[in-house]
Amino acid sequence: MHFGTFLWSSRLVTFLAVIFSLIGGVILFIVASYDIVDVAVMVFKFFFKNYHPEDFHADVVGGIIGAIDLYLMAIVMLIFSFGIYELFIGAIKEADESKTSKILEIHSLDQLKDKVAKVIVMVLIVNFFQRIMHLDFTTGTDMLYFAISILALCVGLYFLGKGAH
Repeated sequence: MHFGTFLWSSRLVTFLAVIFSLIGGVILFIVASYDIVDVAVMVFKFFFKNYHPEDFHADVVGGIIGAIDLYLMAIVMLIFSFGIYELFIGAIKEADESKTSKILEIHSLDQLKDKVAKVIVMVLIVNFFQRIMHLDFTTGTDMLYFAISILALCVGLYFLGKGAH
């Protein structure tokens, strides 16, 4: 056996990353869906079972935003899994023949990195808003910092979108 053959075959170890990223993504989809069901049960109890928690609206919005955050992370795992497979193992015949979205089509490591980075930025933004909901703004300085952070996010998203075109 030649060393080149061994070296070329060693790329198949990336199959572990593909499998476990896919499993991780599925787990995140399940957990996020459970969170949505949990919020739905809380809303049902609020309207029909006389259940009135202290911060009902914040709990509902926070639960849904948390689920969105998990869904986005699951998408990162799926994009990563598909990208690693396409780059190191081989083309996915079904994806090439599909007439649906080409979002999971990856042709280079830079393309994979860009797609994953954009979704991670969205995860961070959603996480930021989930955390900011639980803060108490007591001074004008707090509100100023909040406004500056929103402006920074908007500017960052603007430039992220500009880079895509």
